[in-house]
Amino acid sequence: MSTPRTGALRPTVLVRPRSGGDRTTTPLPEAAPPPRPTSDPATGPGPAPRRPAAGPVRGASAWLPTAPCSPRGCVESARPWTGVPRAVLRLAALLAVVVLGVALVPLAGLLPDRPRQRWIRRWCLAVVHAAGVRTRITGAAPPTGGVLIVADHVSWLDIPLLAAVRPARMVAKTEVRGWPVLGALAARGGTLFIDRDRLRALPGTVDRVAEALRGGSAVAAFPEGSTWCGRARGRYRRALFQAALDAGVPVQPVRIRYRSADGAASTAPAFVGEDSLLASLWRVVSARGLVAETGLCPPLPAGSHPDRRSLAEAAQASAGAPGPRPGMHP
Repeated sequence: MSTPRTGALRPTVLVRPRSGGDRTTTPLPEAAPPPRPTSDPATGPGPAPRRPAAGPVRGASAWLPTAPCSPRGCVESARPWTGVPRAVLRLAALLAVVVLGVALVPLAGLLPDRPRQRWIRRWCLAVVHAAGVRTRITGAAPPTGGVLIVADHVSWLDIPLLAAVRPARMVAKTEVRGWPVLGALAARGGTLFIDRDRLRALPGTVDRVAEALRGGSAVAAFPEGSTWCGRARGRYRRALFQAALDAGVPVQPVRIRYRSADGAASTAPAFVGEDSLLASLWRVVSARGLVAETGLCPPLPAGSHPDRRSLAEAAQASAGAPGPRPGMHP
């Protein structure tokens, strides 16, 4: 699961060419310019320095893209809420389902492949339902064989929703490995970790993803590289699509939308900026009539696109229609 971040314009650096293409460029953060002085001995006081806009402020990453979304500016707070007792019950039920799932992981590992995948799908749906979120799933992913599953990234709910479609090895930041309980669970589940602060490690990560795909595994990723609020979207980064090209597997775009009880788009589940996980959890369990719509778009067959750029653009166009345009923020 990626962490929302902010950043500035980035220059480009050359990365070793992948198979079947020329050299490509990957964004690298630009050093911040020196602060402008507020006064000058010769000219007197100058303009006051600009205050940063409200939103997330975190350390720069070596290549991870950033989103301008923030809890204050993007996440709705004026929707109807359930009572506090119901929210507390939902939170307790969610915790119980997660703990039960963690406890049963060793037993699930002993099951044959199909029963194990069925158990994982049901458990992931139980996690979402325990939080008080109803689900609507349309379409189906390829049941077997390697496939790269991609979707826009809005919430922590995206992860169990994708796993409910087809259990897959997630691509996540390496920091997740150190999280209490969840880190060990992610590692045991075969998560492919990305070291965001080492640009040179990116080709190796792509190679590991391609190897997993060749082995018949489904791999799920959020190519935006950062969470957005759902009213705006980031552009899909191309690197992981190279893994699908190298492995010769299809790409499965998935469209995830969150709606309130009246059918309007909802940003309540968004997990953006400096939002804490506890605050996001409380918004979800407190929301009334929240619905998660998961639509599986037609898979993009292996060999249907000549390079990772056109493949990424086709996947984003499929997963994002209908919906906001990349980079547009109302």
